[in-house]
Amino acid sequence: MKTKTNKTLVKEYYEELWNKQNKEYIDILFHENIEFHGSLNIDTKGKKEFEEYMDKVLTGIPNLYHGIETMVEENNCIAVKAVYNGTHKGQLFEFEASNNRIKYNGASFFKFEDNKIISIWVLGDLTALYKQLKK
Repeated sequence: MKTKTNKTLVKEYYEELWNKQNKEYIDILFHENIEFHGSLNIDTKGKKEFEEYMDKVLTGIPNLYHGIETMVEENNCIAVKAVYNGTHKGQLFEFEASNNRIKYNGASFFKFEDNKIISIWVLGDLTALYKQLKK
Protein backbone atom coordinates (compact mmCIF):
# COMPACT_ATOMS: atom_id res chain seq x y z
CA MET A 1 0.00 0.00 0.00
CA LYS A 2 1.34 3.40 -0.98
CA THR A 3 1.99 5.78 1.92
CA LYS A 4 0.15 9.09 1.71
CA THR A 5 2.08 12.33 2.01
CA ASN A 6 1.34 14.63 4.92
CA LYS A 7 -0.12 17.15 2.48
CA THR A 8 -2.50 14.51 1.15
CA LEU A 9 -3.60 13.70 4.71
CA VAL A 10 -4.36 17.38 5.37
CA LYS A 11 -6.25 17.79 2.10
CA GLU A 12 -8.34 14.72 2.95
CA TYR A 13 -8.95 16.09 6.47
CA TYR A 14 -10.63 19.14 4.97
CA GLU A 15 -12.25 17.66 1.88
CA GLU A 16 -13.32 14.18 2.94
CA LEU A 17 -13.80 14.55 6.69
CA TRP A 18 -15.23 18.07 6.96
CA ASN A 19 -16.59 19.08 3.56
CA LYS A 20 -18.08 15.69 2.67
CA GLN A 21 -18.70 14.84 6.34
CA ASN A 22 -17.36 11.34 5.80
CA LYS A 23 -16.58 10.23 9.36
CA GLU A 24 -14.89 7.05 8.14
CA TYR A 25 -11.90 9.34 7.60
CA ILE A 26 -11.49 9.74 11.36
CA ASP A 27 -9.98 6.24 11.40
CA ILE A 28 -8.16 6.72 8.10
CA LEU A 29 -6.48 10.02 8.99
CA PHE A 30 -6.04 10.08 12.76
CA HIS A 31 -3.52 8.45 15.04
CA GLU A 32 -5.12 6.67 18.02
CA ASN A 33 -3.77 9.41 20.31
CA ILE A 34 -5.03 12.35 18.22
CA GLU A 35 -5.11 15.62 20.16
CA PHE A 36 -7.18 18.52 18.88
CA HIS A 37 -7.21 22.07 20.21
CA GLY A 38 -9.80 24.33 18.63
CA SER A 39 -10.12 28.09 18.84
CA LEU A 40 -13.68 27.61 20.15
CA ASN A 41 -12.01 26.60 23.43
CA ILE A 42 -12.51 22.89 22.79
CA ASP A 43 -9.81 20.31 23.46
CA THR A 44 -10.28 16.69 22.49
CA LYS A 45 -8.19 13.59 23.03
CA GLY A 46 -8.84 10.53 20.93
CA LYS A 47 -11.06 9.84 17.96
CA LYS A 48 -14.35 9.62 19.86
CA GLU A 49 -13.99 13.05 21.48
CA PHE A 50 -13.05 14.57 18.12
CA GLU A 51 -16.16 13.05 16.52
CA GLU A 52 -18.33 14.51 19.30
CA TYR A 53 -16.78 17.94 18.67
CA MET A 54 -17.38 17.59 14.94
CA ASP A 55 -21.04 16.68 15.59
CA LYS A 56 -21.51 19.82 17.74
CA VAL A 57 -20.03 22.08 15.10
CA LEU A 58 -22.07 20.50 12.29
CA THR A 59 -25.26 20.81 14.35
CA GLY A 60 -24.69 24.56 14.39
CA ILE A 61 -23.40 24.93 10.83
CA PRO A 62 -24.50 21.82 8.90
CA ASN A 63 -23.09 23.01 5.57
CA LEU A 64 -19.74 24.15 6.99
CA TYR A 65 -17.12 24.29 4.25
CA HIS A 66 -13.37 24.42 4.85
CA GLY A 67 -11.24 25.91 2.09
CA ILE A 68 -7.45 25.76 2.00
CA GLU A 69 -5.90 29.08 0.98
CA THR A 70 -2.25 28.34 1.80
CA MET A 71 -0.39 25.23 2.95
CA VAL A 72 3.21 25.27 4.17
CA GLU A 73 5.18 22.19 5.20
CA GLU A 74 8.31 22.09 7.29
CA ASN A 75 9.85 19.00 8.83
CA ASN A 76 6.96 16.93 10.18
CA CYS A 77 4.47 19.82 10.45
CA ILE A 78 2.00 21.55 8.14
CA ALA A 79 0.46 24.99 8.61
CA VAL A 80 -2.73 25.90 6.75
CA LYS A 81 -4.43 29.24 6.27
CA ALA A 82 -8.09 28.34 5.80
CA VAL A 83 -11.42 29.99 5.15
CA TYR A 84 -14.59 28.61 6.71
CA ASN A 85 -18.11 29.38 5.56
CA GLY A 86 -21.64 28.07 5.90
CA THR A 87 -25.05 28.89 7.36
CA HIS A 88 -25.72 29.07 11.10
CA LYS A 89 -28.80 26.79 11.23
CA GLY A 90 -28.60 25.30 14.73
CA GLN A 91 -27.30 25.77 18.25
CA LEU A 92 -23.56 26.42 18.21
CA PHE A 93 -22.25 26.48 21.76
CA GLU A 94 -24.06 29.45 23.40
CA PHE A 95 -25.39 30.85 20.11
CA GLU A 96 -28.94 30.06 19.01
CA ALA A 97 -29.50 29.59 15.28
CA SER A 98 -29.41 32.94 13.46
CA ASN A 99 -29.70 31.64 9.87
CA ASN A 100 -26.83 34.02 9.06
CA ARG A 101 -24.24 33.12 6.45
CA ILE A 102 -20.84 33.02 8.12
CA LYS A 103 -17.36 33.37 6.70
CA TYR A 104 -14.15 33.70 8.67
CA ASN A 105 -10.48 32.76 8.45
CA GLY A 106 -8.29 30.58 10.57
CA ALA A 107 -4.97 28.82 10.73
CA SER A 108 -4.39 25.17 11.57
CA PHE A 109 -1.18 23.42 12.54
CA PHE A 110 -0.85 19.67 11.98
CA LYS A 111 1.72 17.20 13.35
CA PHE A 112 2.14 13.62 12.19
CA GLU A 113 3.22 10.27 13.56
CA ASP A 114 3.22 6.87 11.84
CA ASN A 115 1.70 8.43 8.69
CA LYS A 116 -1.31 9.69 10.67
CA ILE A 117 -2.35 13.08 12.07
CA ILE A 118 -1.52 13.08 15.78
CA SER A 119 -2.08 16.76 16.63
CA ILE A 120 -4.17 19.65 15.29
CA TRP A 121 -4.05 23.16 16.74
CA VAL A 122 -6.58 25.62 15.26
CA LEU A 123 -6.64 29.40 15.64
CA GLY A 124 -9.72 31.08 14.18
CA ASP A 125 -10.83 34.69 13.88
CA LEU A 126 -13.43 34.40 16.64
CA THR A 127 -14.23 38.11 16.64
CA ALA A 128 -15.40 37.86 13.03
CA LEU A 129 -17.25 34.59 13.69
CA TYR A 130 -19.08 35.80 16.82
CA LYS A 131 -20.29 38.98 15.06
CA GLN A 132 -21.83 36.81 12.36
CA LEU A 133 -23.46 34.34 14.77
CA LYS A 134 -25.51 37.01 16.54
CA LYS A 135 -29.11 37.38 15.38
